[in-house]
Amino acid sequence: MSLSLTNAQTRFLRGQAHGLKAMLQVGGKGISPALVQEVDAALEHHELIKVKVAAEDREARDALIDELVARCGAALVQRIGHVAVLYKPSQDHRQIVLPRG
Repeated sequence: MSLSLTNAQTRFLRGQAHGLKAMLQVGGKGISPALVQEVDAALEHHELIKVKVAAEDREARDALIDELVARCGAALVQRIGHVAVLYKPSQDHRQIVLPRG
């Protein structure tokens, strides 16, 4: 189950993610359980991360991003080229307060 965000929340998170560097990279082997675990841990700690996806064509890249979002239960904030911005609120220590509506 992935999160759903309003337009205002998406705009806010895009602004927050602007200065971030890509933390993780999805390689040619696709999405492994270890990668999903790493993304989950990074989302729990940071809540907002960038992931770089190394895929040849746009359809394969979009499919990998969509699968990663679904398996992590995160929200896709933005996708630009090979980089996707993911958001998932932390269970223990929330740092990002989303705007309402």
